[in-house]
Order: sequence, then C-alpha cells, then structure tokens
Amino acid sequence: MANGRLVIGTKRYSSWSLRGWLAVRLAGLEVEEVVIPLAGGVTPAVQQATPAGLVPYLEHDGARVWESLAIAEYCAEIAPALWPAQRPARAHARAIAAEMHAGFRGLRMAMPMNIGRSFPGQRRTPEALADIARIEAIWAEALSAHGGPFLFGPAFGLADAMYAPVATRFLTWGPELSATSRAYVAAVRAHPLMERWYAEAAAEPAAWQLDKYENPA
Repeated sequence: MANGRLVIGTKRYSSWSLRGWLAVRLAGLEVEEVVIPLAGGVTPAVQQATPAGLVPYLEHDGARVWESLAIAEYCAEIAPALWPAQRPARAHARAIAAEMHAGFRGLRMAMPMNIGRSFPGQRRTPEALADIARIEAIWAEALSAHGGPFLFGPAFGLADAMYAPVATRFLTWGPELSATSRAYVAAVRAHPLMERWYAEAAAEPAAWQLDKYENPA
C-alpha cells in the first residue's frame, strides 16, 4: 500500500526526476508515482503539485521533500547502505554528488537528456567538453579506489543515482570517452532500475514529446 507519492516529470527528458526516482526505488519506499508531462520549462501542473514548482517532489510518511539531493539524503536515512559505510568514502560520495547537483551547466545546456534519441558527435561545445573531462576524472578516481563496477564498489548507490542521467546523456550524444568511462556507462545502463526507467519512458505518449529535444538545432 502506498505511503505517499513521488511527483516526477516526463521520463524521456527529466534528469532530475530520474535521480529522485532512483533514490526512492533503491530505498524501497512504497509511494504512488505521479508523472506530469513537461513542456520545456515550468508548467502550471508542476507548480500546483510541488512546493518549489519543480520535480522531483516526494511525500512519504508525513515528510515533504524536494530537490534531488535532499530526497537522496532522506532515502539514506531509511536505507543507510545507499551511501558507503566508511566515513572517508561516504564523504567522497557526498562531495561528488553535491558537485553534480550544483554544477556542469555546460553539459546540461549543450546535451539535454533524451533517452529516446541519438545525436552522436553533436553539441560538443567547449563548456560541455570541459564538464565531461571533469566528470571522467571524478569517475576514474572513484572507480579506481573502490574497484567498480559502480562508483563505490559492487552496489549501485546514491552517487551513481546522481550521475545516472549523465550516463544517459553520453549514450545519446556520443562524446569521446575513455574505456573506463564507457564501461561505467554500460554498467549504469544495464542496472535493472535503469532498464525499467527506459522501458517506461518508451511507453509514454508520443504527445508528450517536445520538438526542442527531438530535433535540436
């Protein structure tokens, strides 16, 4: 029985929704899922459904939580293993998750999430390439330190949830990546929750698709 709800946007496009959704599903929260079609910006439906007028938004067991990183931390209170057990690794995971939450605007603007299309070689702006180089360095350090296949070892955790939309962007836009990064992207894509997200995105109505994302300049 549902004990709350998770409000998200179109699964084909909404990178922030994916982060929150992964955290909630990894923690095993029983919530109703409410999907609101996006229109390339803030919509009245989202404004009416969420305190900040943005997705994702979680209501669970009396708590009201918005912002993907806050949702991740809430989920970790219920399922602490979603962050690494050791304090130094846990601090590292939180740091790179926060860096993802706050930065990489060049990548976000040049290569928006669209998990239904492929645009290899396009939109390689200097800003996006600089962000990609930093992300690859983050991934390489964590994977080397913890052995992979995920950032902090064998289990898919909250740091991976924060970077999962980046993996989808790399699959869509096809920038040049190191072998280490390609292996990590493949591991993220093959995770059962990502398989589920992709399948549910593919089942969304065609009317929800937006030309600005389907036919980028």
